[in-house]
Amino acid sequence: MTELADIGVTGLATMGANLARNAAHKGFRVALHNRTNEKTRKLVAEYGAEGAFIASEKLNDFVASLAKPRVVLIMVKAGKPVDDVIEELLNHLEAGDIIVDGGNSLFEDTRRREAFLSQKHINFVGMGVSGGEEGALEGPSMMPGGTRKAWERIAPMMTKMAAQVDGTPCCALMGPDGAGHYVKMVHNGIEYADMQLITEAYDLLRTVYDCSASEIAEIFAGWKSGDLDSYLIEITATVLAKRDPQGKGALIDQIRDEAEQKGTGRWTAQSALELGVPITAITEAVFARALSGRPSQRQAAEAALGGLRQAGEKRSAGRTEIDKIRDALYASKIIAYAQGFEQLAVASKTYGWDLDLGQIATIWRGGCIIRARFLDRIRESTAAHPDAQSLLLADYFRDAVLKAEASWRDVVVLAVQSGIAVPAFASSLAYYDGLRRARGPANLLQGLRDYFGAHTYRRVDADGSFHIRWSQDGTEIAG
Repeated sequence: MTELADIGVTGLATMGANLARNAAHKGFRVALHNRTNEKTRKLVAEYGAEGAFIASEKLNDFVASLAKPRVVLIMVKAGKPVDDVIEELLNHLEAGDIIVDGGNSLFEDTRRREAFLSQKHINFVGMGVSGGEEGALEGPSMMPGGTRKAWERIAPMMTKMAAQVDGTPCCALMGPDGAGHYVKMVHNGIEYADMQLITEAYDLLRTVYDCSASEIAEIFAGWKSGDLDSYLIEITATVLAKRDPQGKGALIDQIRDEAEQKGTGRWTAQSALELGVPITAITEAVFARALSGRPSQRQAAEAALGGLRQAGEKRSAGRTEIDKIRDALYASKIIAYAQGFEQLAVASKTYGWDLDLGQIATIWRGGCIIRARFLDRIRESTAAHPDAQSLLLADYFRDAVLKAEASWRDVVVLAVQSGIAVPAFASSLAYYDGLRRARGPANLLQGLRDYFGAHTYRRVDADGSFHIRWSQDGTEIAG
C-alpha cells in the first residue's frame, strides 16, 4: 500500500511547485494537484527524483492521498480563485483537516474564510510567504495565522521548510485568523518603501552626479558592507552591473521606467488610513509606482513644463556626496520600518492579535525580500523597549537618525533644487520633523474645522471640548 502524504499542494505555478519541492527536499511526502494536469505531470517529470511525490489528476484522489488530519496548501491567485478551491475541497475534507492559503490574500478575506470554515470544523491558516521563487525553493520566510491547534500540526513541516538564521527558523505563528496575511501585507508595504528609497538614491547618483550604472553598482556593493547590508541592496548592485544581452551597454538603461504592482502595497496604505497610522514612506512609494505607470502623461508634461531644473554642469560625486546619499537612504529606511512596525502594533490592538514585533523582526531576517542586518537592530530594540511608541525612540535608531540628519536634509535640498522627485526621502524627513514637535500647527486645523463645521476643539488649559459661536456673538461655549 502506498504511504500517505504529509502535506498536499494544489496550485503548481512557480511558487506552489517550488514549495512542494522544498517540502520534498526536507524529507516530507508531498501530494500534488493542479487544476490543469499538465503542470502536475511536468513537475513530476522534471523533479520527481528529488523526493517522494504523489501526483493526482482528480481532487478526490489528491485528498485521499493525504494522512489525517489532512494539510492542504493552496497556492493559487488571491481572490475568487481561493474561494473556488476551498469550495471544491469542502466536498472531500473532514472535521479537523487543515487548509493553508499560502498566497497574497487580503487579510480581511482570510478573516472571513477562517470564520466560515470554523463553523464547518475545518481549520484555516492564512500564511504569508516571502522570498520569491528562489525563497520558496531554498527556504522562505513564512508568516502563518490561525489557531494554535492548526499551527501545532503544521509547525514541524513549515519550520523545517523555512529559512534558518542562527539556527532559528524564519517561521512562527503570528496570531489568529488574518494575522499572518496582515504581517505579510505590511512586509510588502515596507518592501515598496525600501525599493523606492533605493531608486531615489540611484536617481540622484545617475542624474545629479552623472554616474554610470556600473559606477553606481560599485557604490551599492560598498554599502552592503555597512549598516545598509540587505538583500535589496545586494541585488541592486547586481541589477545595475548587468550588461544588456543585446550588447547595448547596461541593461538598466534599456528597461522602461514603468513599475507594476500587485496590490499589497496599496492594501497596506488603505489599512493604515483606516487605522489612522501615518505611513508616509510606504504610501508615497505606492503613489510613485502609480505615477511611473503614466508615461505618456509624463512625456507631455515634460514637453509643456520643461524637464530637470539643473543649472550648470554635472557635479562630481566624491566620497562626501556619496556618503550623504547613503546616510539619507539609511535614515529614510529607519522611518519606513518605524512606520510599518507602528502599523503592526496598532493593527494588533485593533484586531486582538497580540503580535510579537520582536518575533516578526526575527523571522524577517532570512528568506524574505526585506531581509537585512537592520532587522537584528529592530529585534534588539523591541526587546529592550517593548512599550516604545516608535522605533525612533529606541536608543540605536534615535542615534542613527540624529547622526544622519544633516546629510539627509542636504540630500533633500539638493533633489529639490535639481528638480528631482524624491517623495520617499522627502516624506520620511517631513514625518520625522512632524513627529519630533510636541506642539505642531494642527491647532489651526481644529479652529478652522470648528468655524465651518462646529466640530469643536480642545483647550490646552481645560478638559472637555469647546465651540465658538463664530457667526453669532463670538462667545465660547462648552461643546
